[in-house]
Amino acid sequence: MKMIEVKKIISFLVLALLFSSCFKEMVDNPIGNQAPHTGLFLYPDSSVSKQPSKIDLHWWGDDPDGFVIGYYFAWDGKHWVFTQSNDSLFALQIGATDTNYTFQVSAVDNGGNGTYDKDIVQNGIDYGPEPFTDKNGNGVWDNGESFVDIGLIDPHPASIKIPIKNSAPTVSMDPLTILPDTSFPAMSFGWIASDIDGDGTIKNINVALNDTTNPNNIVSLDGSVRNISVRANDFSSSSPLMDILIGGLETQIAPQKLPGLILNGNNQFYVQAVDISGAKSKFLAIPGVGKNWYVKKPSGKMLIVDDYVTSDDAKSFYNNMFADSLGLKGKFDVFDLSTLAAQSYSRSNLNILLTLKLFKYIFWYTDNNPSLDIISAVTQDYLTAGGKIAFSMQFPQSVDLSVLQGFLPISADSSDSKLSLFGGVKIASDSTQPVYPGLQLTTTIFRVKSFYVNPLGAIPIYYFPNREMKGYIGFMDNVKKMFFIGVPLHKANGGSANVKSLLYQVFFKDFGLTL
Repeated sequence: MKMIEVKKIISFLVLALLFSSCFKEMVDNPIGNQAPHTGLFLYPDSSVSKQPSKIDLHWWGDDPDGFVIGYYFAWDGKHWVFTQSNDSLFALQIGATDTNYTFQVSAVDNGGNGTYDKDIVQNGIDYGPEPFTDKNGNGVWDNGESFVDIGLIDPHPASIKIPIKNSAPTVSMDPLTILPDTSFPAMSFGWIASDIDGDGTIKNINVALNDTTNPNNIVSLDGSVRNISVRANDFSSSSPLMDILIGGLETQIAPQKLPGLILNGNNQFYVQAVDISGAKSKFLAIPGVGKNWYVKKPSGKMLIVDDYVTSDDAKSFYNNMFADSLGLKGKFDVFDLSTLAAQSYSRSNLNILLTLKLFKYIFWYTDNNPSLDIISAVTQDYLTAGGKIAFSMQFPQSVDLSVLQGFLPISADSSDSKLSLFGGVKIASDSTQPVYPGLQLTTTIFRVKSFYVNPLGAIPIYYFPNREMKGYIGFMDNVKKMFFIGVPLHKANGGSANVKSLLYQVFFKDFGLTL
């Protein structure tokens, strides 16, 4: 046998022996499943400093002898949640002070046992039952429902400590809050309050009038409040306390009244947000830093609402009538609605209603273009609150009767109209109502309307001679809280000049106005 062949045989036997030895060692001492490893970082960078309360965390896992099927994470080291995601955005609730959170996450490999386990306990931690798809919604795993077969869990969770810094809340102006230069002591305010730590952390809203340095001048409201209305009722003091209507609602009046109002003077409203830690926003000044709004004290119980756009002698006629003829000089105020509209009055209907409620008696006069949206919105609420109102009102050529029925006691589809009525035309009172004097037009009026009144809700008073228009042009509601006449009274004072007598009858006799 050749030497080369002998060497080949010997080499083959040595290799076979070595292979046999290694195979025997692998069988006798198998290497078991190895746990995965977990990594973690905070996005966008891995350096941890004071963070806002919304945290973007990312993690990953690596398994040396298999693959990762998911992760368990916890914020307290006790309550672990399974996820198959590699990242999440967490909203961490800020506490009363700066808060430290510790996040832990462990990768899970695919080395499960092939059966559903009701409890996974590894590394001294009870992770609970294996996650499953609860198809029948009974809260327990049933045969046939898919589940995650949990393998080994990283015994050394990746961990990161996250210090959360409490941020002070902020307050800004609600765009709907635009104050007029002048108002009566009734106004609404709105603001936008927010907190980077979550708006739910805003505990209180502080409001004040004119002075934020005196704690007794500040009223603290619930942190959810975003708009209020304030109004004064007692004018015996030059600085009366004001009711605070949460959301402008009469049913939600704050128990504490707002001090600091300056009547017949300039005022400024302040609002501040306070979070659960006591951190405060700066006081927001309304109408603005260095700006004020003038609050006028009501002169008495009577208000004239000027809703007249046409340029004629209406304003001076009614001012003279109430001041001199009726003896109310210095005891009534004028509310110029056209100027109010030009000033973009904030939350107009609510503020107008609150303003009307400051007065017990109202005379509202208009031309052919009355503010019907406002009138229909506020009249019934004003009457319900105990007020009494008289209208001298005309309407445009086309008007929705259903809108008028919202505040007038008229029947549906019952109007009549006339393009014009000439000066000298007489307006007669019904024979059943002799206390109301006849009237006579002094000039031509246009687009006149009359109505059939609701017999259960109104007392018919004025009509045109010979019934040339159907129904009535003047009437009183049956509880004598509202009077309506569909002509401009300053153009109906001809003949015996009976407008004074009519207004005296309506306000002093029917409504009960006293000097």
